Amino acid sequence: MLKTMRKNVKALKPALWFVVAAFIISIFVIWGGGGRLGEAEKAGAIAAVGKERITAEAFFNALRNRIEGLKQEYKDINRPFIEQLGIPQQVLEQMIEQALIMDLAKTLRINASDAEVRDRIVELPGLQRDGTFIGYDDYRRVLAYNRLSVADFENSLRREIIMTKLVRLLTAGVAVTPEEVWENYKKTKDSAKIEYLVLENAKVDPDRKPTRDEVRAFFEAQAEKYKLPEKREAVAVFLKNDDLKKEVELSDSEIEKYYKDNAAQFQIPERIKVSRIWLPFEGREKGRVESEAQNIVERLRKGEEFAALAKSFSKDEKAESGGDWGIYDWQSLPATEQEEIRKLESGRTSGVVAGDEGLAVVRVAEKTPASTTPLAEARLQIRTILIDRQARQIAAERAAKIEKEAKKGGGLEAAAAAFNLKAESTGWLKSGDPFGDVDPSGALSGALFGLKEKEVTPPVYTYGGVGLAELRKIEPPRPASFEEAEAEAEKDAEEARRKDKASAVINEARAKLTDKNWEDVAAKYKLELKTVDDHKREQYLGLIGENKEIDSLAFSLPLKAVSDPVAFGAGYALIRVLDRKEGTEEEFAAEKEAETASLLDLKKNRFLQAYLAKRRVEKNVKVDYRPFLAVTQDILSRYETSR
Repeated sequence: MLKTMRKNVKALKPALWFVVAAFIISIFVIWGGGGRLGEAEKAGAIAAVGKERITAEAFFNALRNRIEGLKQEYKDINRPFIEQLGIPQQVLEQMIEQALIMDLAKTLRINASDAEVRDRIVELPGLQRDGTFIGYDDYRRVLAYNRLSVADFENSLRREIIMTKLVRLLTAGVAVTPEEVWENYKKTKDSAKIEYLVLENAKVDPDRKPTRDEVRAFFEAQAEKYKLPEKREAVAVFLKNDDLKKEVELSDSEIEKYYKDNAAQFQIPERIKVSRIWLPFEGREKGRVESEAQNIVERLRKGEEFAALAKSFSKDEKAESGGDWGIYDWQSLPATEQEEIRKLESGRTSGVVAGDEGLAVVRVAEKTPASTTPLAEARLQIRTILIDRQARQIAAERAAKIEKEAKKGGGLEAAAAAFNLKAESTGWLKSGDPFGDVDPSGALSGALFGLKEKEVTPPVYTYGGVGLAELRKIEPPRPASFEEAEAEAEKDAEEARRKDKASAVINEARAKLTDKNWEDVAAKYKLELKTVDDHKREQYLGLIGENKEIDSLAFSLPLKAVSDPVAFGAGYALIRVLDRKEGTEEEFAAEKEAETASLLDLKKNRFLQAYLAKRRVEKNVKVDYRPFLAVTQDILSRYETSR
């Protein structure tokens, strides 16, 4: 799953139009609301955008909501998954973008009236039943169920309306030309069935390694390529959270207090898993549809499997999956079906449920009542959270004392010794280099590049703990000598030999190709043969990736003609086009309006992102990574294993 999501990581960062939504819509999907944050952490500001502050409490709630939302789509979410996808950083960036928009709105005096807020409430999808507003009594009950006050929710809506107004104002001048729309349309509609042969350089045997003299000659021919960046050496002390956890003594009363103060965190909402068979009228005689529905009910009563009948008879989007509407999706079904579902016991199937547009048969596969995780079961999780929190607090306090002591004039080594710690040499580091296993992200080495010699960094917070470093030496960037670059030059020279050999092999293979022998040639020359039935412009190709030259060939080569070898990052490819489909002017005319709107939205988003990047610099946005990491750790400690 992680590999798939990494390939599509751009999809995890919502478009700016979602940023405008202020995270409010998620409450209709994330039942159970947010948790609470410790008082010390709640008070901190994570980021400053002009005069506005993004509080730790607001970040806590936004991050937790985002993760809970992802859990509904990707069930096995855990801490490594969240960290590797950078979800905390994405959420913070969204909040900064929101703050930038609100700051500008205040400057321009853009507001939202009470009437506009009311209009927004009655049109929200999560507050609709059978296409109409559920009414203010039910509206308040929904908010209460989600532990949201009316005032907080409506303030969020007001912010959303204001941000939407500002976005529309800023992007009002963005336009698209008919030519741009046509070109964008062709990107989505033009397709080619292509066949290609690939030879990766790494799979070519270069016969032998280059000699040292050959490597030296290779190095000298392009010596300007081999440069050593600036490096810095320091002494550093690092306070590991895992070491400090051993100092934490936790009482039963602290665990019990956390459990009591964070009761919402341990509430487990009712879970109902639903399956459905849907028979729409769609112009058919109601009597015939009723007869078909009743026949299905009788077959179910005789023991036939619900999933098999759903695949055969159901006419909704879940039919292929055996009518499985899961734990959440069924809550969008018509009110009559939802009422029947709530009446059914676990394992029971309804009779025919009538609706305005068709008939349904629903089944409750599982029903688990709402409950609360007992303290005995939550104790280990709470212990992990509190020990981690207290260890980080100890680290922060101790690092601050070490920094103060070091700046008195004795230096970091003496200050560390005063606390029975030993500062160690970092060795020569480039900016962003990891420091051992305590700082794999390179935050500490990055901090060194803002110092003068003998200066001490402020505490640098990482996921592993807190570090400080004192800069000792600076080595400016310079050209590398052969001895310094020999290993890299040898690797490059060997890669060049592989590339030359691969070029020779692919050219020889091309000379042997005919219309019908591609598989034989692939086997003889150890090439990989791939076919893509529906290649679109700018589409990713397996083994090759995105390649403009192959894209061009896919839509310009004569059918069945073989291309010249095309170089890509890892090797060479040969391509031929077996068939091609292109969007026509007639088809375009029917979709021109939708295509224009889609492209316009895309251009507006790009403009807005660029504008906000500039605004971010102007407003001197600052992020305090200490509370950011503290809150992130607090949240992530709850996902040590998927739950």
